[in-house]
Amino acid sequence: MKKILKNYGFIIMMLTGVIAGCIVGAIFPMVKDGDTVINPGATVLEPFGTVFINLMFCIVVPMVFCSIASAIANMESMKKAGKIMGVTVVTFCVTAGIAALIMYIIARIFPLVQGKYDMTEGTVGSTLGLADMIINFFTKPDFPELWSRKAILPLIVFAILFGFGIQMSGGKTTMTAKLLADLTGCIMNVVKIISYYAPIGFFGFFATLVATYGPELVGDYSRTLIIYYTLCFVYMFTFFPLYARFGGGKGGAKVMFKHLFKPAAVSFGTCSSVATIPTNMEAAENTGISKDISNIVLPLGATMHMDGSAMSAIIKVAFLFGIFGKDFGTGEAILAIIVAIFSSVAMSGIPGGGGTGELVLCTIFFPDQMAIAYPIAIALGNLVDPPATMVNAAGDYVASFIVARFVDGKDWLQKRLRK
Repeated sequence: MKKILKNYGFIIMMLTGVIAGCIVGAIFPMVKDGDTVINPGATVLEPFGTVFINLMFCIVVPMVFCSIASAIANMESMKKAGKIMGVTVVTFCVTAGIAALIMYIIARIFPLVQGKYDMTEGTVGSTLGLADMIINFFTKPDFPELWSRKAILPLIVFAILFGFGIQMSGGKTTMTAKLLADLTGCIMNVVKIISYYAPIGFFGFFATLVATYGPELVGDYSRTLIIYYTLCFVYMFTFFPLYARFGGGKGGAKVMFKHLFKPAAVSFGTCSSVATIPTNMEAAENTGISKDISNIVLPLGATMHMDGSAMSAIIKVAFLFGIFGKDFGTGEAILAIIVAIFSSVAMSGIPGGGGTGELVLCTIFFPDQMAIAYPIAIALGNLVDPPATMVNAAGDYVASFIVARFVDGKDWLQKRLRK
């Protein structure tokens, strides 16, 4: 019980806040006569949610800049970083792209949102043209404009450039790198403090949502979670064998299944890819994967191989498109898949990367509904965390099969089995 509370305590508290808010919102709905509010109902609890949203918005911008710049600035060297990437990162990107595409297809076949909602905060912005999209992706015309939650992508690019600038000046030995590392630690502690208020914030937020837009919203949340949890297990038992067969050749899937259960169980139980590294190392050693490969792929995978996170990014966007009554078409899907890969591979290794990815998604697709879209995305992200982590972490072990094929040859597993 202590372990369960330790690993799932926050999720349970947050889920309790969400459920309690939905119940209160359903019992005390807002009553309107045309545009006139006769009885505000549970919408009087909106300030509790707004406080949480504002606190998160205030901390997220310095968190993004400091964490990304610090991560790059404190690498051992740019040369070593380049060597570590290679085949491993390509593998991570490809599998994340496949996972995101599958999630999009499922979301199109099984629409996540059945209810009709009149979300009044702004309008869903149209997709930018290619030239404007490139410009807004990389830059802002003035430095102060970077320090806004609406300029997260340009801020990320600037933070990356700043981090490499520190690398060129001496890297982790510089005072700037040490300062950024210290600032990042302090900021993440602030995020932890704010997160203690999250259950109350979500209580107020969802009470207001349900009171305003009706109990249909609860049903759409439940439907989305059922679809996501089911797909995670289907993905693991369908695509992991294919990856193992490709990476290990004949018999690869059988060997993979022999050692997969323990990493999957540990990751689902701890909700931590990092905590699964020792179990993954043991599984890789028992499989016969060389330590030269496992010692690189598995720790790197714990922070960069996030197929489950790529899937969750797509389901968040699909859910929000449904909430705001807009079709999640092909053009938006291509951009969403690219962002899903970017947020799962490039940002998952930085402190607060998950929240940053959600903010990027909301900034791109829902810039005028940030106050509604962002907390919904955060809530979904936390509720799907156990199966997402399972796919992420257990997938690290499976990805090592593919890397071994390109490093040790396509018959590496057969050689190990013959010994």
